[in-house]
Amino acid sequence: MREELLSLIEKNSRIGLEELAVLLAASEAEIAEELAKLEQEGIICGYHTLINWDKTTKEKVTALIEVKVTPQRGQGFDRIAERIYNYPEVKSVYLISGGYDLLVTLEEKTLKEIASFVSDKLSTLDSVLSTATHFILKKYKDHGTVFDKKHVDEREIITP
Repeated sequence: MREELLSLIEKNSRIGLEELAVLLAASEAEIAEELAKLEQEGIICGYHTLINWDKTTKEKVTALIEVKVTPQRGQGFDRIAERIYNYPEVKSVYLISGGYDLLVTLEEKTLKEIASFVSDKLSTLDSVLSTATHFILKKYKDHGTVFDKKHVDEREIITP
């Protein structure tokens, strides 16, 4: 039941206890108890809303920043990753394979704010060797959700 529950709430974090209980053939109390355990164990880390900011008046620029770092003895990439994710502007930090070590996601109001963060904060960290910044120009799909779905007429064509 645990993995099924996680899959359901990952797709829709607003799904109610009643619906979860029906889908999982369990009581609402059992579902609530399992959710509490999952939160306590750190398996469920938070609940988020996915917003298509392009459809609002708020200006947001998203950047993916590749960061090459020198890993620290005994701590690898963890200490530098922690220093980076503690900046409030940083939305996510991932350890990645390939030519760079970390992938940092940043959201700000302007390109200049992102450039300032990279040059003034990120690039000045001792372990950072180099960065490469990529700006998101358009989001097509995020967290499994397709933005700007094309309406497909699924009505059957009837001919005489």
